[in-house]
Amino acid sequence: MTTLRENTKPQSPAATAEKDAPLREDIRLLGRLLGDTLREQEGAATFDLVERIRRTAIAFRREQLPEVGAELGTALAALEPGAVMSVVRAFAYFSQLSNIAEDQHHNRRRRVHALVGSPPQAGSVGRALERIRAAGVSQTELMRFIDGALIMPVLTAHPTEVQRKSVLDSQMQIARELARRDSMQLTPEELIESDAHLRQLVLTLWQTRMLRAVRLAVHDEVENGLSYYRYTFLREIPRLHARVERKIAAHYPDASRVSTILRMGSWIGGDRDGNPNVSADVLRYAIERQSALAFEHYFDEVRHLGLEMSMSTRRITVGPELEALAQAAGEVSEHRRDEPYRRALIGIHARLTATHAVLGFHNGAHAPAATDAPPYRGSEAFVADLDVLDRSLRDHNGARIADGRLYELRRAAEVFGFHLASVDLRQHSAVHERLVAELVTRSGGDVRYAELDEDVKIEFLLHELGSARLLRSPYVEYDESTVKELAILDTAREIHQRFGARALPNYVVSMADGASDLLEIALLLREAGLLRPAGTPRLAMNLVPLFETIPALRQSAVVMDRLFRIPFYRELLAERGDLQEVMLGYSDSNKDGGYVTSNWELYCAEEALTRVFADHGVRLRFFHGRGGTVGRGGGPSYDAVLAQPHGSNNGMIRVTEQGEVIASKYSNPEIGQRNLETLVAATMEASLLHADDAAVPDAWRTAMAQLSVAAHHAYRELVYDTPGFLEFFRDATPIRELGQLNIGSRPVSRTQSGRIEDLRAIPWVFSWSLSRMMLPGWYGFGSAVSAWLADHAAHGPQQLREMYAGWPFFRAMLSNMDMVLAKCDFGIASRYADLVTDAAVRDDIFAKLTEEHRLTLQHLFSITGHQVLLEDNPALTRSLRNRGPYIDPLNHLQVELLRRFRSGTDDSENRTRRALLITINGIAAGLRNSG
Repeated sequence: MTTLRENTKPQSPAATAEKDAPLREDIRLLGRLLGDTLREQEGAATFDLVERIRRTAIAFRREQLPEVGAELGTALAALEPGAVMSVVRAFAYFSQLSNIAEDQHHNRRRRVHALVGSPPQAGSVGRALERIRAAGVSQTELMRFIDGALIMPVLTAHPTEVQRKSVLDSQMQIARELARRDSMQLTPEELIESDAHLRQLVLTLWQTRMLRAVRLAVHDEVENGLSYYRYTFLREIPRLHARVERKIAAHYPDASRVSTILRMGSWIGGDRDGNPNVSADVLRYAIERQSALAFEHYFDEVRHLGLEMSMSTRRITVGPELEALAQAAGEVSEHRRDEPYRRALIGIHARLTATHAVLGFHNGAHAPAATDAPPYRGSEAFVADLDVLDRSLRDHNGARIADGRLYELRRAAEVFGFHLASVDLRQHSAVHERLVAELVTRSGGDVRYAELDEDVKIEFLLHELGSARLLRSPYVEYDESTVKELAILDTAREIHQRFGARALPNYVVSMADGASDLLEIALLLREAGLLRPAGTPRLAMNLVPLFETIPALRQSAVVMDRLFRIPFYRELLAERGDLQEVMLGYSDSNKDGGYVTSNWELYCAEEALTRVFADHGVRLRFFHGRGGTVGRGGGPSYDAVLAQPHGSNNGMIRVTEQGEVIASKYSNPEIGQRNLETLVAATMEASLLHADDAAVPDAWRTAMAQLSVAAHHAYRELVYDTPGFLEFFRDATPIRELGQLNIGSRPVSRTQSGRIEDLRAIPWVFSWSLSRMMLPGWYGFGSAVSAWLADHAAHGPQQLREMYAGWPFFRAMLSNMDMVLAKCDFGIASRYADLVTDAAVRDDIFAKLTEEHRLTLQHLFSITGHQVLLEDNPALTRSLRNRGPYIDPLNHLQVELLRRFRSGTDDSENRTRRALLITINGIAAGLRNSG
């Protein structure tokens, strides 16, 4: 589902109904087919049961009457174990099919807008360029931005993504058939065939196992991540670059070819923070599988080009470079003597084959090389050969041919290289400290490194970094965890040598709060041969601090200022183009301080960091660690980028894509390209439209700071200071069960303490989302506004409305909160609260939640002037209305299954456990940004 609101004027109900009629038809069609399948496979009684549950759940949502809730609870409690699985699977698949229809409708509406010549929508490159040109941005400024831009979505594997690839593949086939029906007028016979095909696909989906038989391993996460390259990235990223070039040419006719601005990143296989399952072998596997997929794509495209490029020298002429490339291919068939492009492609294929072999891969499925050829030294040489074909075509009346498959292959080679995506290494700063401490101790030193204060640590680390003497010895026995970490760093060096630095360019240090945290990993990289200390220091990887708690965000600018004042560190940066990346953590800062404070402290940190970097003449690249849900920094990408402080976006941005949001955004190619385009358009506007954020009135900043203090107090008081809150959380959400189910490779907590502080942010937010309380996305706002208005009664309400109207940051914060509140349901939440065994704890805490929810809605409506949630977002309103009848029953079913699972009754066949996981699957898919 696209994250953008429809850029249309308010329409009459009749016009809206007509516009949405095809969506309703698709939902009815898929629902009817699934219903028929349910009758055929499970019997009419099961179908009738599903319908009764659906109708009762709708009545409960509409009326919120306790007696209706009791009726629903009684009906669910009476479900036989054998029937539970069929009912749960039915609602989960209804939810997924509704999503497919919705995605198809988004694609349909965009085509309609294009056909009738509607103005470009917000979030499109066309609209961005209109605004940029209207603002007087010159062609020189635009191309300077393009040449320096780097926009990188970074895929991460997290336990909210519970879909099996087999299920996703089936869904993709259904989506393609719906798109085919929509793109052409079918004859009656064709319509019958299409219906039969859809029935076959739905039946296949129903008969496919929804769940993994065993816990997901990192290898599985790697393969799941690669599937989105096949679905979307390999083809849509090159096509998006072509679209950007066309749009720029329309506004700036003399503009040259656009540099590559969009690349892909990944944490899958490199993120070790809290995941003991990531090893050196796993890292190597991830890099190798990525590279193998890139080569698979190149071999396929070169083969197709060879079939297409049949041009003969009897009809054309070619440039000398192309002729030399064709000659270099060696002896070829007499039938190809007058076909220089085909001969050149035979040579390119041979060099790719040789490169493939040098990198250690077997021949695979591609055809063997027709001739012997030297391997490419790097992907740049492969691009250079493709450029020879491109120039010859353009110089000899073949530009249209050059703009086809050859353009896409050339752009793909630029974007993906021989590595596909840049993998980041990530580890917790405490692990690095322990590692350095052991190396120092085992090297014979008498320094107790871990006990040193920050200043002494920095002095010690700089002394060691100034020496070429290694701390590590092959004759010393280290702890098992140390051996594992050192093996990963050694493998990183091997990957650089084998695949190039672009394959593994960044090292992210989690929970960074001091300059020593980056100097520690610098020392460890020296031990692995990835930092050369002698002479001019040279570093092979970017060192990226991750500031993710409220105190760390507040100290982030101080930490970076301290680092930049260290001559050794500045020498390292100078060798890397004076570029420093900083990652900001949206998840842990929210868990630490709540929604309002997290947003404000992130904004302040960006401002402070931007100033410090400017003072030191260092280029800043932000890496935004956003999750899927609003509580973890999620929400519309376009609004999020534009809401950043002025000067913080300079054309370079990286952002994580996590959990089930990856499937929602990128499993459909059209939806995928739209989401990628949105990120590009937002970055262009934020970088080139010089909104004077410094003009934000001081009174607004003061008000926001005061709101943050009050919200922080309300949040911390509930979550960390209220007796029984942890018990409430563990009973009223599925957090206990998430750790026992085969959802992801990563444990739900960094330690076994059971404390909220040690719980990973992903399952923290996911659990609240599943229970429909959504606490991390709004709690504290209502109390904060009430407290602030008590001191600003006269002009306070008007000032808040002015802040909403005139400050993109404040408007985006409230807009995202509006979205998450629309997914809250305190009627359903009350049924989860009933699972809390201590009645006093349940009544006290749920009453606090209910009152804060009421206050939050009251103040949100007062500030925005809206009467209902999502008043200005009709697309999402429609979406939730369509999905509600399938999501709500899954919540009610989940409550009943949690009761059974926790009761300890005999479940020898694991039916309750499996059904519970399917409810998690279905709710996550239905909410679409729950993790």
